[in-house]
Amino acid sequence: MLVLIVAYLGGVLTILSPCILPVLPFVFARADRPFRSHGLPMLAGMALAFAAVATLAAVGGGWVVALNEWGRYTAIALLALFGLTLLLPALADRLSRPLVALGLRLADAPTGGSVFSPLLLGVGTGLLWAPCAGPILGLILTGAALNGASAGTSLLLLAYAAGACTSLAAALLFGNQVFARMKASLRTGEWLRRAAGAAVLAGVGAIALGLDTGLLSRLSGGGTNALEQALLDRLGPPKPAVPQSARQDRGGLMLTSAEAPAPAFTPRPLRDQGPFPALAGATEWINSPPLTPEALRGKVVLVDFWTYSCINCLRTLPYLRAWAEKYKDAGLVVVGVHTPEFAFEKRPANVRRAVKDLGIGFPVAVDSDYAIWRAFGNQAWPAFYFVDAQGRIRHQLSGEGQYAKSEQVIQQLLAEAGQTRVAAAGLVAPRGLGTQAAPGAEPVRSGETYIGQERAEGFASPGGLVAGRTHAYQVPAALRLNQWALAGDWAVDAERAVLARPGGRIAYRFQARDLHLVLGPAADGKPVRFRVRIDGQPPLADHGFDTDAQGVGTVDAQRLYQLVRQQQGARERLFEIEFLDPGAQAYAFTFG
Repeated sequence: MLVLIVAYLGGVLTILSPCILPVLPFVFARADRPFRSHGLPMLAGMALAFAAVATLAAVGGGWVVALNEWGRYTAIALLALFGLTLLLPALADRLSRPLVALGLRLADAPTGGSVFSPLLLGVGTGLLWAPCAGPILGLILTGAALNGASAGTSLLLLAYAAGACTSLAAALLFGNQVFARMKASLRTGEWLRRAAGAAVLAGVGAIALGLDTGLLSRLSGGGTNALEQALLDRLGPPKPAVPQSARQDRGGLMLTSAEAPAPAFTPRPLRDQGPFPALAGATEWINSPPLTPEALRGKVVLVDFWTYSCINCLRTLPYLRAWAEKYKDAGLVVVGVHTPEFAFEKRPANVRRAVKDLGIGFPVAVDSDYAIWRAFGNQAWPAFYFVDAQGRIRHQLSGEGQYAKSEQVIQQLLAEAGQTRVAAAGLVAPRGLGTQAAPGAEPVRSGETYIGQERAEGFASPGGLVAGRTHAYQVPAALRLNQWALAGDWAVDAERAVLARPGGRIAYRFQARDLHLVLGPAADGKPVRFRVRIDGQPPLADHGFDTDAQGVGTVDAQRLYQLVRQQQGARERLFEIEFLDPGAQAYAFTFG
């Protein structure tokens, strides 16, 4: 209930934002009609259409994007026709009969007539409505993208739209009174009609040119968003803890998984931390039929929360595979729980491909709706939960590293289950390749950096990030350590930047042995070629697993790409990547 109130209040505040201006002409074009029979149906249609389209956007499928674009173009055409009939009635008379009928029905419906025409106008307005995506609307859509769109998502979006329409209704009622007085005293009805038609056409033009999501949203960036964020800070739920794998310490140095020598194995008490939570809620199982805590009773279970674009998760895989193979006959079952960080990691086909490419043979639960994550109360990627043969959690660990201790916990739980000889087998020492290789021993001075507007830090292109439309960026003359910049035409949204034209670049000054970048191909799946430069030159021996010595590579899937592996340790360097084809999607940098 509290979240619904916050969403509603966020919608109410939308009236204060300049980016609502393109909607106002369509609202005030009917200020001379009774509110109950015209204004109210129009606002209801607007709210319902916006909630429906935004719900589809939360689902995020490519077909939805295409359908929404065609709907937007159709609505622009219909409302442009509506504006012309207001501005030039004589011209409307010369239009073809179906278009005239539609235009007159929208513009000249009698006061006591059907509510269909204002409702249809509201639906068209709702299709075009692009309010500033402030923290509240962003929270709703991001939560839907990560946790799955649902009836609750639609209800929140409807509450947001209802809040905005409440403000518009108040403005419409006030404007209606002003309009009536002016019309009665000055007899300016025809001129006001034409002025409304001109305003509608101006609004359509602004929307068609993208001004509603570009210039207007930039004008509103510091006002409405601040008010919405204040609402969230006061009324919203507490923010989750920072994942262990991304936490900074030691004066900004990122803690890595450098392994200390294994101490002698000494069994120690492992306290009971509660029952093995249910594994129900997985949208799919890979490498296994669905598993349950009851079916796993008598086995020692290691539950690993991971996501396939997380470098810290990938570096644990050599150990997980080795443990699963070494102790399978002794009664160990490793269960991977894939819980997505980015929206593309929700797609089952992407997860299946990643499991195959990464050589994972143990069972994997696809937890795209965060059901298992919530059941465990988990907070980080990666995270290990060690369950004994009696179905009780006995130990847990967040973040990579501490592999010797983890294996000793496995041995101890197996010994408690009757496998007393496992400790004599020693500890595994796998060697990962590519993105699964252990990080370097030198301190890493560059941390995980997100490219999407929602979590971006260190961005240095002049003018800052511009959300909601394609913008031409430039790289500044110099970048300081941990600063990055875009060059070329990019469209930046909450979690990524998408390249509009070939030749776009990303530059980053970093200090680490390895540099990784989460990338995706064009929206239609077409591969994108790229070229990497380090300090302006081909990487040669310092190239990563996903490039050659000349820095040439191809983005063919949405995943993490290793682009740099320095042979001389973690030196400070200037990294640049140029994309030779349009459509590249860039999400986040990670280092090691």
